[in-house]
Amino acid sequence: MGGGLGGGSSDAATTLVVLNRLWELNLSEQKLMELGLQLGADVPVFVFGHAAWAEGVGEKLQKIEPAEKWLVIIKPDCHVDTKEIFSVKGLTRDSKPIIIADFIAGQHQNDCLDVVCKMYQPVENALADLAVFSEARLTGTGACVFAQFDSKELAEQAYKELSVRWRVYLTKGVNESMLKEQLV
Repeated sequence: MGGGLGGGSSDAATTLVVLNRLWELNLSEQKLMELGLQLGADVPVFVFGHAAWAEGVGEKLQKIEPAEKWLVIIKPDCHVDTKEIFSVKGLTRDSKPIIIADFIAGQHQNDCLDVVCKMYQPVENALADLAVFSEARLTGTGACVFAQFDSKELAEQAYKELSVRWRVYLTKGVNESMLKEQLV
């Protein structure tokens, strides 16, 4: 909880998709995504079940195929309250929207980053430690931070060194969710 990895939203989406199947409701993916949006802004992407570029509140999705890289994730020992972050007066609210081409070119601006780092020292420390190995980024409003790696070996090296100080996870990104794979 409070990690910014969408665990609760993923659970909600899975519940919608599975109940639709079990109860033979035959609701379309679009209808399930609309229902999911009522539960949370990122529930639709989990119903969609594939890597996507999200716009709007999170309901406008476009399928994308990013490289399935290795990830190292640090979970600092704190809980970031998203509602609190969005209520901070110093939060930038006038950034130009990023389009897919900008993101692919490496623009990964997160307007919440400065506010979160000022309010949560463990997040700032985790970002600094992870940045030694690769570009370290914040998951939404955090608290988790992550970095991508081109090889398993480089990711394992970072994981090993960081696990002395942090709660660290090593995983590989996938473009299609296991839920989607199982239901096809």
